[in-house]
Amino acid sequence: MIPAPRPAEGEPTNAVPANAPWRFSILIADDDRGTRETLGEMLDARGFRTMLAADGSEAVELVQVDLVHLVLFDMHMPRLTGLEAFAVIRQTLDRILPAVLMTADANNDLIRQAFAAQVYSVIPKPVNGNVVLHTLERALARVYGPRPEPQDKVEAPRPATDE
Repeated sequence: MIPAPRPAEGEPTNAVPANAPWRFSILIADDDRGTRETLGEMLDARGFRTMLAADGSEAVELVQVDLVHLVLFDMHMPRLTGLEAFAVIRQTLDRILPAVLMTADANNDLIRQAFAAQVYSVIPKPVNGNVVLHTLERALARVYGPRPEPQDKVEAPRPATDE
């Protein structure tokens, strides 16, 4: 199981309302159902909108029909590997889509292939929830800018005073 990141005592949970306009959507493509669902639950709880794909071909299909801000791929999946699926997506998409690759086989050759394909980062499996969350947030910030704070943390404008 993937340990979900937990806020420290007294620290805000960073929970974001489901209707928040700044929710990033993340596609999680992994042939292991438990990993897929655990990552999805963890990211949903942190305010992301998640979609799940069981293999690389399904991931390619989902990116074509839904707005996806980042893809989190497992490397070894049926039909298309994570790198193969990302290559197909890059050929057909008319915008930058960051991708992060997870693999139990994080050798130098695979890491070189991933970076040559312009994958943002490679995370070794078994993954740690905090590492996944931090990596995805950095990748999203690099492409889309920093994530806005929830509105309940933003100060309301102060009325003008006649002084």
